[in-house]
Parts: sequence; structure tokens; C-alpha cells
Amino acid sequence: MKKVISLALLGATTSLMAMYAEHAYLYKDPRIMGMGGANVAVGSYSTSIFSNPAGLATISKENGFVVDLLGLGMSASSEFSNLVSDINDASDSGKDEDMVKVLQKYSGENFHMGVDNYSSVSKNSDDFAWSIGLLAAADINLMAHGNGSDSGGLLQTTSRGYGGLVLGAAVPYDTEIGRVDVGVGLKYISQKSYEGALTISELIDDSIDMQKQFQDKYETTSSGFGVDLGVTYHPFADSLWHPAVGLSILNIGSMGMSSSYGGQPLTVNIGASASPEVPLLEKLVLAVDYVDMFNANKVRLFNYNGIDNSVLYSDYAESDFMKRVRLGAGLGLFDSTFFSTTLNLGIYQSAYTAGLNLELSLLKLNFATYQEQIGTGSVNIPDRRYIVQMGIGW
Repeated sequence: MKKVISLALLGATTSLMAMYAEHAYLYKDPRIMGMGGANVAVGSYSTSIFSNPAGLATISKENGFVVDLLGLGMSASSEFSNLVSDINDASDSGKDEDMVKVLQKYSGENFHMGVDNYSSVSKNSDDFAWSIGLLAAADINLMAHGNGSDSGGLLQTTSRGYGGLVLGAAVPYDTEIGRVDVGVGLKYISQKSYEGALTISELIDDSIDMQKQFQDKYETTSSGFGVDLGVTYHPFADSLWHPAVGLSILNIGSMGMSSSYGGQPLTVNIGASASPEVPLLEKLVLAVDYVDMFNANKVRLFNYNGIDNSVLYSDYAESDFMKRVRLGAGLGLFDSTFFSTTLNLGIYQSAYTAGLNLELSLLKLNFATYQEQIGTGSVNIPDRRYIVQMGIGW
């Protein structure tokens, strides 16, 4: 029996989470995550709408319409497959003690798997820039809890499947003190989310229809409409360094999903960037962001009741400074009509990031690694993840 796999195949609607969680997000572009996730003052991509809609005004004008189709991406923790394999083996054995050993082995660690697709059409003209995109995604997070004995343990779970329509527009204004880009984004997101815990008996009992039971006990359906506002200021656009500073206010209205996993709180984010002209490089971008300035993201602590298998939670304020700092550098190594490549490096939540972007005619390949800090403050729960994405675009 492959119960964990069947959960993952719940139609991209199931996820697994535990005591702590990463900051809220809708989409993580590997091109941006390789740069430490810093993009508030950079822009340049259609996906910049998820960090600052004003960034649409820096999309290249040379190619007219910018089309990204079938940008299929997958992300996973480095040990996710090992956890799934061990749980499946213990489940097949049908022995409680085997499952307990697995939960003890991985106790306190976080494991993630996600799939996503963001397809969009964008255009930056002389008067304004616009973008229309469709998002479809799912993520699964797992945290095992072994109780240190041979008689129990839990696999806490949180997951979601979600998608929707994303619209954005940005207008540049030339002023006496530099160029100001002003952007607005609109999005409608619908999702199904799951927060709960799986017991030893549920993990090994073949007679339990886990998919149905999980849906009946934990499924929450929600949807929300949100507004994003952003501005980017280019004080010396014609200088050697091309500096910029950005500010964004995301999820105005909180998307109406705050009571379930996947909720999108209103956040205020700032950033700065520079694009110095460097010999031998097609392009160099340096960026720094500080996101969620007013600590809107919360830590959710779960309380599992083993008597009736119910799960209650409480949300607490979280103000970890380093979880909000992002540093990045993008090095354009080669750029031609049929081939281009960019190397990305950065710091995200105190850990290194790296990425490589390749464009081969119409084919786009993007790779990145970053480390998500699931814990906060004195609780250190690092989760090293890897992203691979392949799409068609021009």
C-alpha cells in the first residue's frame, strides 16, 4: 500500500504540515529564488507581480509580447523521497513498531514537495506594461513526530491545491528627480487546504480509505480576491549603477483565506537594487529585500487530540528578522537570439541560494536551490529544497 503517494495524488489538493510553517506565498519563480528571492526593486519578469506589480515596467520591450507557456515546475526537499520510501516500507510491513521507528528517525524534520504552473502573456509598451497569468499549484509538507517510545507517534500534515487568475499593469512616470513606476495587481485564488495528523494505525491499516477519511476530516475550501500595489523609483536611470528602490503592499483584503493553511496576509515589502555595467558580463543585477515589514505572518502551533483525532491550532506573532532578509545577484553570462544563460546566487533566510537559467530558442530551463527556515527564533528547522522548471516561451 502506498498511502503517502495516494495522498500526494489527491488531485494536487493535499499537503502536509506541522508545528511551524514557512511564510505565506503563492508562487516561487526559480529565477528569483536563485537570487535569494530578492525582486521587489528588480522586476523584469511576468512573475514579478507576486513581489511588486510595478516590476512589470522593467520587462524587456525588445521582443514585444512576452509569452510563458507550460512553465511546469517541481520543488522538493532533499530527503523527501527517502521519507516516503521508508513510510511505504513500514506501511507494507503492517507492524506498528516499524512505523514508530520511521517517525522517530525523522522526528522534528520538515519535508516538502510542490508542483506548479504559471502561464502568462505580458507586454511592455512605451505607455504602460501589462500581464495576464493563470496559476495552478499544489504543495505538500510533512513533519514526523516520534514520541521516544515504541508505542506511538504522529505524521502531522498540511497541504493545499490552489489556482486562479492574476492580472497586473504598471505605468512609468518620468519626473525631474527620476523615473517612477507605479503598478497594480488583481488576483482571484481558489483553494482546498488540509491540516491534520495521521496516526500509526491510519498509516498502516489497509482497510482505511485514507483519501476519503482525510477529506472528510480536514478539507477546507476557500477563495479570495486580493489587490496588490507597488512602486519602484529609479533616481539615476542613466547612471553607471542604475539604482532602484521598491515598495509593495500585497494581498490587500487578506484574500479571505486567513483561517486555513495557504492564507495570504497583507504584507508590506521594501527592496533596493543596482545594475552596474561590468565588462565581460551581459548583465549584473544586485538586490536586497526586506519582506513582511510589520510581521503579518504568524506561527501556527497545532494541538492534536488523540482521543477524538481532532486538531486545534493557535496563531502567534512571529518577528524573526533573518527570515525576512533576502540578498541576491544575477550574472548574465551570455545572451543571443537563440541562447542565453544567467547564473544566480544569493542569501535567503541566512542560507545560500543558487540557480541557473537557460533559454534555448523557445525552450526555457530553470534550476534553483534554496533553504526554507520552517522554525523561527531559537527553533531551527532548515529545509533545503531544489526546484526544476521547464517551459516554452518567447
